[in-house]
Amino acid sequence: MKKRLVYFLLLLIGVLACNTDNFTSSVAVGALSDATLQNEQGINLLLTGAYSALDGIRNNQGAADWTVSGDNWWFDVLSDDAHKGSTDGDQADLFLLETYDWASGNPYIFGKWNGLFAGENRANAVISLINNIQGGGDFTKQLAEARFLRGHYNYELQKIYGNVPYISEANYANTEFNQPNPGTIWDKIEADFQFAISNLPANNGAEVGRANSWAAKAYLGKVYLQQRKWSEALVQLNDVINNGPYALLPEFVDNFGLAGENGSESIFSIQFTADSGLSPNGNLGGTLNFPGGGPFNSCCGFYQPSQDLVNAYQTDGSGLPLLDTFNQTDVANDYGVNSADSFTPETGPLDPRLDYTVGRRGIDYNGWEVMPGKDWIRASFADISGPYLPKKNIYHAGESANQGTGGWGQQRSGINYHIIRFADVLLMAAEAAVETGDLPMALDYVNRVRNRAKNMTYVKDASGNNAANYQIEPYSAFSGQDEARKAVHMERRLELGMEGHRLFDLRRWGNAPAIMNAYFTNEARVITSFSGKANPYDSKHDILPIPLSAIDLSGGSLQQNPGF
Repeated sequence: MKKRLVYFLLLLIGVLACNTDNFTSSVAVGALSDATLQNEQGINLLLTGAYSALDGIRNNQGAADWTVSGDNWWFDVLSDDAHKGSTDGDQADLFLLETYDWASGNPYIFGKWNGLFAGENRANAVISLINNIQGGGDFTKQLAEARFLRGHYNYELQKIYGNVPYISEANYANTEFNQPNPGTIWDKIEADFQFAISNLPANNGAEVGRANSWAAKAYLGKVYLQQRKWSEALVQLNDVINNGPYALLPEFVDNFGLAGENGSESIFSIQFTADSGLSPNGNLGGTLNFPGGGPFNSCCGFYQPSQDLVNAYQTDGSGLPLLDTFNQTDVANDYGVNSADSFTPETGPLDPRLDYTVGRRGIDYNGWEVMPGKDWIRASFADISGPYLPKKNIYHAGESANQGTGGWGQQRSGINYHIIRFADVLLMAAEAAVETGDLPMALDYVNRVRNRAKNMTYVKDASGNNAANYQIEPYSAFSGQDEARKAVHMERRLELGMEGHRLFDLRRWGNAPAIMNAYFTNEARVITSFSGKANPYDSKHDILPIPLSAIDLSGGSLQQNPGF
């Protein structure tokens, strides 16, 4: 799955883009006809291409790597979890998104659209090819994988843009791509995952990166959850939890390193491989995210965690989070303090997941060095950045298999990105349980996640002691639905921080305007350069605008989302 036959796929993509009777009824010299591909090898090659598009990267993609990125890193920048980082003028288009100055011509908005429809196009190519085979083999499994992938691409489009055109295999076969966008396409997404559930095997053996029926059930549960279909979501998610082959890894951090790659917690992931130069096998979306100093000395220093996120990891002295009051105090930080100046780190109680999620001064940084503070931050104190660094997407010292080589290629990370992992499923199920009134079930699922964090190995200092005052305990009970809901919402943030989920969670919960507008004010207490720069979040921001270029190219088929 990781070595993706790049050059052969480029040939296939070129053929598929041009294979039309508008030019000639003869197959071009050097091209592969549908008849040539209508066999197991041809179908599997096209299917590999559909998987390859999960990261958004392909030849002649028409958008920058970091805009199409499948790990959704820049959507965290639109939430209260992260800042764009770097200097305000570098990637100014993302600066405009972070400060909620949105325009439909923004290249990030087009880049994500571009990458997702490219993936859908590849999935449709497989579906169309299989549907046109006249005998000669059973390709039901490959068809189910292609429909799973199409479901994924359409799910991302739906949750990001709200009103998107649906391109079926029939549209693809007839090159009728200019379809209208009159509303949601949830029913089409559900149908693809239902087909995948019915026709995929439970286990793919050595083909670890491929979708199976359990992944399809988890994803269908996710689709239901995003629509607030709580009961339907709970049925699917409970099946995965109670009958599926998954379990939490003993060590939280192993989800982001070689030890846990494709392990018991991985349900469906983008399969990255680090190798030389600018190879597309590594995470190109993560290229901008490396620290701007230290052993990496990268160009970039983007994707910096917010003070708001760091504050959320405070605990109350009994090991529980501060559900309502975490932003009344700030975790000690070195914003405005140079590395040569003295600094006293936070001594209060903290959730130990903080220091596997956020790089902060005085704490070991993924085994490389103790993070020294400002010397590793590219931005100046005048930029909207802050004193923190991302950790989950940065490979660990000694894990050379995840480390690219060759100049800028060293920033190509081989860490897989979890589209769905088991902790996510537990917390989605906990959310559905709260909304259906089953608080004991929600308590059980939340505590499974918290107990893993309690019992894992904590980050250590140079003497082998805990690097901070880590305190975490499970809940003994929920006093009612309101507390349970807050606990589940907080747990998703603590467990899944900096994994690209936060913005979509806030939108699903319906509290994005209140949370984000409070964040714009609170964050400026510490990150003073943020003061007054963000526009208010209102209901129109619950979806992105349809890209202007897509509307222009649609021949009048696409309509803009309200408010843009």
